[in-house]
Amino acid sequence: MHIDSIVVGEFQVNCFILWENSPNALVVDPGDNPERISNFLKQNGLIPSAYLFTHGHCDHISALPILCREFPAPIAMHKSDLEWAFTKENDFPPYYKATDRPSVESRELKDNAYYLDAGLNYKVLHTPGHTPGAVCLYFYENSVLLTGDTLFAGSVGRSDLPGGNSRKLQRSIDFLATLPDDTRVYAGHGQCSTILQEKKTNYFMRFSNKIE
Repeated sequence: MHIDSIVVGEFQVNCFILWENSPNALVVDPGDNPERISNFLKQNGLIPSAYLFTHGHCDHISALPILCREFPAPIAMHKSDLEWAFTKENDFPPYYKATDRPSVESRELKDNAYYLDAGLNYKVLHTPGHTPGAVCLYFYENSVLLTGDTLFAGSVGRSDLPGGNSRKLQRSIDFLATLPDDTRVYAGHGQCSTILQEKKTNYFMRFSNKIE
């Protein structure tokens, strides 16, 4: 599996492009700079099969309308974030205005559900805390976990924004700690890591206990 990151927007979001056999690809969290994402796709001969979202915050979705005009494809997000992601609730002045929902197919990312898109198998893990509908995308055949703003290298996402919940976030982190140690972590911001590295060095994961 190929995985590339394009760092976009004021908040330096990692937009991930994943593919196995071109031209089909997955675009995850296209948060800004649609022209850069579009250029990458064209240069690599790729066409989005779907746009996946780890959560609904504006810095992770704002390139979507322009990309969908050029590369129409279904969008997929957990229902708890899809309810507000394309409304005025998602304004973040002066950086982002609310993004209109493109007129393409919308799909729900359901907890513990398995999906096949662009020839890639993945499982959705609902990990609320940063937002109510935050998810991680687990490409289990490749030992790759896209964690959005739930888990970062050395830290975790904020829980003090609307819809955030620190206790739920810690439970989500505890759950992620049960994944195989060699799982590679690709976060929504910053550097990549592994579950083992985070269990050793991340304060929020070092004290995770096995969920009963």
